[in-house]
Amino acid sequence: MALQWVAPTFGGPEVLTLVETEVRPPAAGEVTIDVRAAGVNPADYKHISAARGTDRALPLKIGYEVAGVISAVGPDTDRAVGEAVVAFRISGGWASQVTVPAKDVYPKPASLDFPAAANLLLAGTTAAECLHVVRAAPGETVLVHGASGAVGISVLQQARLQGIAIVGTASERNFTLLRQTGAVPIAYGPGLRDRIQAAAPHGIAAVIDTVGTDEAIDTMDDPSRAVTIVASDHSRAAGIKAIAGNLPESAAYRDSVRARLLAWAGEGRLIVPIAKTFPLTEALAAVDLVRSGHPGGKVALIP
Repeated sequence: MALQWVAPTFGGPEVLTLVETEVRPPAAGEVTIDVRAAGVNPADYKHISAARGTDRALPLKIGYEVAGVISAVGPDTDRAVGEAVVAFRISGGWASQVTVPAKDVYPKPASLDFPAAANLLLAGTTAAECLHVVRAAPGETVLVHGASGAVGISVLQQARLQGIAIVGTASERNFTLLRQTGAVPIAYGPGLRDRIQAAAPHGIAAVIDTVGTDEAIDTMDDPSRAVTIVASDHSRAAGIKAIAGNLPESAAYRDSVRARLLAWAGEGRLIVPIAKTFPLTEALAAVDLVRSGHPGGKVALIP
């Protein structure tokens, strides 16, 4: 038997329930993974919200990304028992064991431990899509709002690898982190446009928003080269494109870049800052930390 977090009804994190479940053996094209770490993301607890529609079958399984060790393989797979792997995008990762499609399973980069590996791909693929949507090109400067968050930090690292300069908004306590990733940090608040101009005197080519504030949206002068991951009435009225993992176009692009991000991580060129790990049984405490908006890095559950 395995332990797994599920939502027996729609609602907030308070509806999450830890249950014992029988993990089915892998069929053709599947593997079973003994989970060593599961990533915790805002998308996880948003998944159970009734606001996203109640046409999904209950109970809902939680968790899109894990890292672990393969314990069983079905026919027609290219993975092996005992192999350390990363899996994304899957369903039900907040568990001690999962059976998932082998096409979503990749070798774990040796440069990342299990908690970091379990948090690489959801934020990383989102960041990659942001840069893709705004058509960021080498030599250009891109403005990133919320640059010290999980997606923002991945945008900064990926941009640097592609020769793209970044100006990033963040709280002053995170300026050192931004400078370490090659970005020019600037503070939120009154006078923001003046600070943007001073940080990028030759102009901003594109804008990426990870926070969804009106202040961020109002800096997007060219909607054709702007994107947000936090859609709002304000962003829609401004004509800003919103992306999300549940949109078919976004999902297809994000799946296409998984191998590239894992290769960069394997070369030590992408890192995943981990703020804290929690036992699997303490998932609600992990969610509270992520929902605070200031976890200071990624959060993982450890079965």
